[in-house]
Amino acid sequence: MRCRRTALLSIVALAGFATAQVAVPAYASTAPLSDAREVAHFDVNALQQPENITLEPGGAADVTFNQARQVARVSKDGSVSILATLPAPATGTAKVSGIVRGKDGSLYVNYNAGSQSGIWRIAPGDRTPVQVVALPEVKFLNGLTLDRGQDNLYATDSISGTVWKVSLKSGTASVWARGAEFEPSTARSSGFGANGIKVHDGAIWVSNTDKGTLLRVPIGVHGTAGAVTTVAQGLTAIDDFAFTGDGDTVLAAQNFVSEVSIVHPDGTHQTVLTATDGLSNPTSIAVRGSSAYVASAAYFAHVDPNLLLAKLS
Repeated sequence: MRCRRTALLSIVALAGFATAQVAVPAYASTAPLSDAREVAHFDVNALQQPENITLEPGGAADVTFNQARQVARVSKDGSVSILATLPAPATGTAKVSGIVRGKDGSLYVNYNAGSQSGIWRIAPGDRTPVQVVALPEVKFLNGLTLDRGQDNLYATDSISGTVWKVSLKSGTASVWARGAEFEPSTARSSGFGANGIKVHDGAIWVSNTDKGTLLRVPIGVHGTAGAVTTVAQGLTAIDDFAFTGDGDTVLAAQNFVSEVSIVHPDGTHQTVLTATDGLSNPTSIAVRGSSAYVASAAYFAHVDPNLLLAKLS
């Protein structure tokens, strides 16, 4: 049953989120998702527009507020606290984008700020971000993922169509992959190519926003990039994505069309969440067990940036 969204904050007892306000009925999510609800609402006037998300062991979600240069934590009761603010740029504007959580609880974030661009670290219990590696030559760092087995970070540069590799052991960065598959399309106007990125089953997976594709690049025996395979196409405005835990099945956020699709291993896909469910230009997805978290930044709608939680069957 399709229900009208409410302005009241809805906190649900799902995946550790306890009810703190009046709950609203489930929206119109499609299997394998159900019971989709907005569990936190952000202040668009304070530039609280979540670009990327990573999860804490206890069920809290850490998000980046892109234009506010902030990293925030959404607790189990739906409250929002600011963990850190990235330093102001020397000139111009700055944006924080991808975020991942390390084994020790450190948070790593991509920061686009001219000469200060690079990957920054926020240590547990420390609100002072420290730069891990400088990447002043990048055009726009976007997605970020961590290969925990090798202590390597991988980041996308959406405008240049590049995948960077950063060794946490040595603090050095190098271009890992680039090419037409990662570049923006000349026929589209967003200017964003390689966007979301994840490590999965011995490969790096990358979404291309302009081209609507999901790509797989195997990690070679010496850590080099293998041949690029297009897993799926036709995913309009694909941004970030997450694996469901069922093999190579993916949930993909589709930004300016305000949709989430499930992408099957054979490349077929279907819409499972829409604006009717509360999506407002979704940017990123995280999955843990039977819970799927979707962050909406409302970049184009400018209405109700939020964190949505759905049950994954």
